[in-house]
Amino acid sequence: MKNSELETMRKSFNTVKNRSNTLKDSPSTKRLISRVYEIKKYSIENNEELLNQVFESFKRNGIDFKIVETADDALKIIDDLLVEYECNTIAKSKSNTLGEINLKDHLSNKNIDVVETDLGDRILQLKKTDNKPVHPTGPASHLNVNNITEIVNESLNVSLNPVPKEIMETVRHDVLKRLENANVGISGANAIASEEGSLVMVHNEGNISIVSLKDLHIIVAGIDKIVPTLEDAISIVKLETIFATGNYVTSYMNVISGPSKTADIEKKLLKKMYGAEKVVVILLDNGRSDAVPECLYCIGCGNCVVHCPVYNAVGNEFGFNNYLGGRGVAMSKFIEDDETCYDSGLYMCTLCGLCTLNCPVSIPTNEIIENMRKLSTDVGFYPKAHGTIKYNVSHKDSPY
Repeated sequence: MKNSELETMRKSFNTVKNRSNTLKDSPSTKRLISRVYEIKKYSIENNEELLNQVFESFKRNGIDFKIVETADDALKIIDDLLVEYECNTIAKSKSNTLGEINLKDHLSNKNIDVVETDLGDRILQLKKTDNKPVHPTGPASHLNVNNITEIVNESLNVSLNPVPKEIMETVRHDVLKRLENANVGISGANAIASEEGSLVMVHNEGNISIVSLKDLHIIVAGIDKIVPTLEDAISIVKLETIFATGNYVTSYMNVISGPSKTADIEKKLLKKMYGAEKVVVILLDNGRSDAVPECLYCIGCGNCVVHCPVYNAVGNEFGFNNYLGGRGVAMSKFIEDDETCYDSGLYMCTLCGLCTLNCPVSIPTNEIIENMRKLSTDVGFYPKAHGTIKYNVSHKDSPY
């Protein structure tokens, strides 16, 4: 990342800190922190049981579903669905899981236009190069208004002034125009309630509503998103919002429990009133079954990277794909392999523990990374300078 981008990112992060600090220490938030920790702990420890329950709930609700082992498996299902719906354009919402499986790169090779509906993600998409997000809920937090104006002007062939409202309106118009003929929407999910078979998604822009109104709504989520009840799911997304944005709740909270339907004519069930005629949920393992359990407690707020000294110094170079900072490094070992984990910044971490101190569910990321370094060394992935020092100590009784 450029120094100017790092500076803008730090300013954005300070804004988040100031907003969230006013809420984090309130009695209600402390109660919510305790509740969500217990929800996540129970859910990860009982994941198989909750999976079986959510399958039955999805069947009851008329939701099609698949559980897949790898990213390639998920992409194959998506490919088949897009062929079935003769899809050329997809409305996409923000999703780290879709970033994990590299959906956009995959579909771009098939000449399918994946249109980001989130403003920050759309700006990065228009940027075309060096467009990795820097925060899970504020992906373009490193770009100032002048940067964004240049990106939009160049990509959309317009001549905007550096005025945020003008930028927003221009991007919105372009997105809606591109989506006029889109019949498929794709999103992630913030949490999944196994008892009710409901998927909870939060957003401020109203864009997930657009995505969910297409003929087919595909939802891709990790198996770690499953919790027992809808009340549990709401608790998780509420805490995520507090730590991610410094607000108690987002503007919109979609709860999807099946395709669009009505029974207002003689109580006869009819599908596709306004929303999707078909909802397909793809539950992704992709290494999660082998992951350190605490890694899966994450609620996706990004508060760890906001406070991480390494991330604030180097930016999204520290992390893996859409999973940023130390937790992303840790997950990369299970999603990919030891080499990817090393390349993602395994030895960048200072082990200071600020991520854990500022994590609403107290993920011990620094301890996980320290243990991973030992395992990484055993299979030959470590800084070569360390290897030289080790050799000198063992053979010369000196590190030099």
